[in-house]
Amino acid sequence: MIYLWASLVFVGLLVGLAVLLTVAERLLINYGICAIDINASETTLEVEGGQSLLSGLMESKIFIPSACGGRGSCGHCKITVLDGAGPVLPTETPYLSRSEIRSNVRLACQVKIREDLRVTIPEDLLNVQMFSATVASTQVMTHDIKEIRFSLNEPTEITQRPGQYVQVQAPSPDGPVFRAYSISSPSHEPNVVDLVVRLVPGGIGSTYLHNLNVDDPVIFTGPYGEFHLDEDPDTEIVCVGGGCGIAPMKNIIYTLYERWPDRKCSLFFGCRTTADVFYLDEFKELAVKHPNFKVIYALSDPIGPEETWDGETGFIHLSVDKHLEAGMKRQAFLCGPPPMIEAVTHVLEEKGLVEEDIFYDKF
Repeated sequence: MIYLWASLVFVGLLVGLAVLLTVAERLLINYGICAIDINASETTLEVEGGQSLLSGLMESKIFIPSACGGRGSCGHCKITVLDGAGPVLPTETPYLSRSEIRSNVRLACQVKIREDLRVTIPEDLLNVQMFSATVASTQVMTHDIKEIRFSLNEPTEITQRPGQYVQVQAPSPDGPVFRAYSISSPSHEPNVVDLVVRLVPGGIGSTYLHNLNVDDPVIFTGPYGEFHLDEDPDTEIVCVGGGCGIAPMKNIIYTLYERWPDRKCSLFFGCRTTADVFYLDEFKELAVKHPNFKVIYALSDPIGPEETWDGETGFIHLSVDKHLEAGMKRQAFLCGPPPMIEAVTHVLEEKGLVEEDIFYDKF
């Protein structure tokens, strides 16, 4: 017990010292106004020194993705800092590869603005906006998944690529935080954003979203994401998802058939039981309209005595292996748990797909 109390006192002293140093820096050190040169002087910002690079950019309406609220625990806010950032911090190294460190990639939330900076930010991120919206509808899909539709107020339209995501602002005890959710509404519906959200026990973002009601106000930023749909109509599209990973797949599929009614596309969707199945009837109706669209749902758990199921069983990567011929020109989009992503990626590579033709989001 003595050792426990000694450890707690020691940790408390360290935390207190860190807080005191932070407060002292803010009160005693004035860094003045610092310049941030973006993309070789394409844009130059003037911001108050002493804050994080992530905060300084956000104040100037440049929204770098960050799921942890700038606490250095998600690793999403990576940008290239060419000058003025100082050495890489121990809080950054778990999230940066050696090649990223050599290329001056940093976590924007951990870089303190103490002098003028030169940074490189991808064009896509410079186009991210903050949106105010209103909840237009909510629909229960399964016992723990809801579909939520936002009607955009300001701006009134969003330009998004199929497979991209937004970051919804949610309240927390420590202040507002942002959580990422894929857009499920197609790109040809610019006035709305649909999300498919699984309720995570204790999850800040999902709890907030599941408790929203129609007409409630919402703030989010976006779009983010590196999915790029192949524009060649001869390229077959393969979509593989599980759970709320159906969201980007729904976006991709409906966008695809709005533009190319005869294009080949296969959807593979994994569920545990029949209680987890949703959107199946809707996708079957779409397949009737577009015969080149194939829909395969599979249940991974044994079929219960009271369940009726005439679809496939087993893990979804087995269905992918069963139905896809090797050697075809394809592009694949995956969204689901990491084990599913790894298993499906292995199957796709055996079918002849290369790394750059496989896009995925792990959750």
